[in-house]
Amino acid sequence: MTARGTTARPKDAAPEADGYVPSARRLERERFARARARRARTLAAASTLLTALVLVLLVVNSPGWPRTRQTFLSYHHAREALPHILTGLWLNIRLLLVCGAAVLVLGLLIAVARTLRGPVFLPLRVLAAAYTDFFRGLPLIICLLMVVFGVPALRLQGVTTDPVLLGGTALVLTYSAYVAEVFRAGIDSVHPSQRAAARSLGLNTGQTLRFVVLPQAVRAVGPPLLNDLVSLQKDTGLVSIAGAVDAVYAAQISAAKTFNYTPYVVAGLIFVALTVPMTRFTDAVTARMDRRRAKGGLL
Repeated sequence: MTARGTTARPKDAAPEADGYVPSARRLERERFARARARRARTLAAASTLLTALVLVLLVVNSPGWPRTRQTFLSYHHAREALPHILTGLWLNIRLLLVCGAAVLVLGLLIAVARTLRGPVFLPLRVLAAAYTDFFRGLPLIICLLMVVFGVPALRLQGVTTDPVLLGGTALVLTYSAYVAEVFRAGIDSVHPSQRAAARSLGLNTGQTLRFVVLPQAVRAVGPPLLNDLVSLQKDTGLVSIAGAVDAVYAAQISAAKTFNYTPYVVAGLIFVALTVPMTRFTDAVTARMDRRRAKGGLL
C-alpha cells in the first residue's frame, strides 16, 4: 500500500540528489542498454580475435613463411641493429623539433601574407601564392634531391653543404607550403564581424590580426596542424638519401652488412611507435573540439 498521490518505489532504485526516484520502466531501459553494450563489446572482441587468428594462421602456414621469418623477423639481427637505429633516431627527433618549429613560423607568415588586403600588398600575395602552389605541387623527394645535390653544386661562398641542414631545409620548404594553406583556411574561417568589432574598438589592422583573428584561427586548425606534424615526423627519414645517418640509413647500413632486412622492420616499428601517440593525441583534440562545437562553445 502506498499513500495517495505517490508512486511505488522499485526495490533496486536509488534515490537521486533531488529526491527523484527513477521508475521501473526507466531502470529496465538502462539495464537493457547496459546488456546491449556488453553484447556489442563481446562481439567486437570475438570478431577481432577471430580475424587476427585467421590472419596469423594464413601467414604462418604459407609456403615461404620460414624464409620470410628468417629474413625479416630475425631476433638476432634485430638485437644487433637496434642500438645503431636508436642512435640514428635521435637525428630524426631533432629534425622533427627544429623543422616543425620552422614550418609553423614560416607557414604562418606565408598565410598572413596571402590574406593581407589592399592593392599595395598585391606583389606579396602573388609571391606567397606562387610559393605555396610550387612546393605543394613539387614531390618532396624531388625537392630533397634538388636542395641536397643542387645547392652544393653552385659552390656558393658561406652556404652550407651539410646534408642534415640541406635535408631539413627541403622539409621546411615543402611542409611550410602545406601548413600555410591550413593557417589560411583558419584565418578565412574567422567571421568578418570579428574584424569589424575589433576595428570599432580602436584596434588597427595589425592589432586586429594579432589579438583577434590569429588566436581564433590557430585554435580552429589545431587538428590539421597536428596531422601535418605527424607526416613530418615520418618524412624526416627521407634525409637518408643525402647520406645523413638517421634511423633509416642506420637500418640500411645494418641490412647491407648482413643481407638481412630485419633492421628495416625494426626502424619501421620504431617510427610507428612514435607516430601512434601523436595520432591518438590528434584524435583526442579533434573529439574535444567537436564536443565544444556541439555544446555551442567557442573554439
